[in-house]
Amino acid sequence: MKLPSPKEYVPATPAGRSFAVTSLINAVGTGLYLAGSAVFFVRSVGLTNAQVGLGLAISGVVGFLTTVPIGALADRFGAKPTLVLLQLWRAGGFVALAFAQGMLSFTLVSCCLAAAEAATQPMTQAVASATTEGTDRTRTMAIVRTVRNFGFSLGALLAAPLLAADRVWTYRGIVLGTAAAFVLSAAMLSRVRTATAATVQKKVGPLTALRDFRDWRYLLLTAVNGVLNLHTTILSVGLSLWALQATHVSAGFLPVLILVNTVMSIVLQVPISRLVDREGGAERALLLGGLALTACCLALALAKAPSSAPVAGAVLLAACVLLTFGEMWQAVGGWELSYEFAPEDSKGVHLSVFSLGGTGQRIVGPALLTSVVIAAGPAGWIGLAVVFAAAGLLVAPVTRMLRHQSAPVPVEEVAS
Repeated sequence: MKLPSPKEYVPATPAGRSFAVTSLINAVGTGLYLAGSAVFFVRSVGLTNAQVGLGLAISGVVGFLTTVPIGALADRFGAKPTLVLLQLWRAGGFVALAFAQGMLSFTLVSCCLAAAEAATQPMTQAVASATTEGTDRTRTMAIVRTVRNFGFSLGALLAAPLLAADRVWTYRGIVLGTAAAFVLSAAMLSRVRTATAATVQKKVGPLTALRDFRDWRYLLLTAVNGVLNLHTTILSVGLSLWALQATHVSAGFLPVLILVNTVMSIVLQVPISRLVDREGGAERALLLGGLALTACCLALALAKAPSSAPVAGAVLLAACVLLTFGEMWQAVGGWELSYEFAPEDSKGVHLSVFSLGGTGQRIVGPALLTSVVIAAGPAGWIGLAVVFAAAGLLVAPVTRMLRHQSAPVPVEEVAS
């Protein structure tokens, strides 16, 4: 695969470039928070591990239920104003979180944050698409994902000295710094001029949009993409737990795997986005993503066999590389297909529905990985490999149904 020139890492339009900068600022704030959140919950809010898990699970369900209604509001008021409001909403939520004490306040604030955070991804996709034209939207999303990975890493580095200070106010400083990043991001986003003309949207109420959604073919695509999105939980939960419990590698090897994933995502996401420039490229990307994740799971199943730590580490490294390719192919295919099959007059609702696949796997995924896949040992990973393979193979028939549904009716048929 030929690496792109530096220019290909820069969005084609001024609006796209401005949006990439706002995404970087947003990611720095998120990385700052993610690096210190676990310590903050325990040391500042005063929660037990079980309370943290319960509060986040409840908030995840709230985020799942509120995404489509917020998407309907975006169709009414516009994706960019909605995203600006979501960023300010998140900023206010993090300010409140900084001073939360106990389980009740933590859960209430987390639910408010989850509603905004779950809706942010589809609104980000809608605004990124509006800053570009044609297939360049997928390259722009790839650039946004690249700068976000860089921003997460930078935010984590900024959190290190604050965590080392080990004071309640430094933990609160991490959360307040995240809030400040969202305010700055919202201010910059409000000045971004979209490159495409606004399309007349259906004016439906938020609850009506949720109740009356009938595009079952789009729901099938959402489900397939949601299954492939399990790579997120494999990286954040499954890979580390399996490596520690079932292989002979040391805990010190785990950051190497995360580093490999991060560097590959930063360097290769933009080149991989070229795949959608070809006819049928988006479907091929999702298929390749499913096959790569299938191979990743098989490699993880094999990682338990070697008694040598270096050999087991090499197998885990191969699994991590396959996981990262699966992640990048899934992202590219998902972006393009979700936008292609979302009707122009209900982009916000459809993109929000599509994002439910990712939100759902974040709710179900950790329990599935820990209680089913890892608990079953190598057989569990083989079973998950079969699921990924099936999801990848379903992409073509599902997209054929969607294209048939959206194909124009022949003139002679209309005349009759």
